[in-house]
Amino acid sequence: MKVPLMTKAEVLKAIRDAEENARKIIAKSELEATDIITKARLSATEIIQSGKANSESASQGIISEARGVAEKEAKKVTKGGESSINSIHDQSRNNRKKAVKIILDAFRSN
Repeated sequence: MKVPLMTKAEVLKAIRDAEENARKIIAKSELEATDIITKARLSATEIIQSGKANSESASQGIISEARGVAEKEAKKVTKGGESSINSIHDQSRNNRKKAVKIILDAFRSN
């Protein structure tokens, strides 16, 4: 069996074709790499934005919950304060009545 021999021109053409094919493969690979990087950056940006939104939402929830607890405590304190004020007013009314009686009794005894 005879192996066909290639001429010098055929060898050079085969080399040029292989180089051209390699350039096309490299160019295609670079485009794919660029596309992958672009998609990864977009995905990362979306993840970051989603994380920020979730964080902000969670923060608002925590703040709202804390505000509710603070309002309940404020109402308790206010109610306790109002009760104390009412008690003081009642005591002062009784003390005024006693004071008026003492003063009137003092004037009458003179």
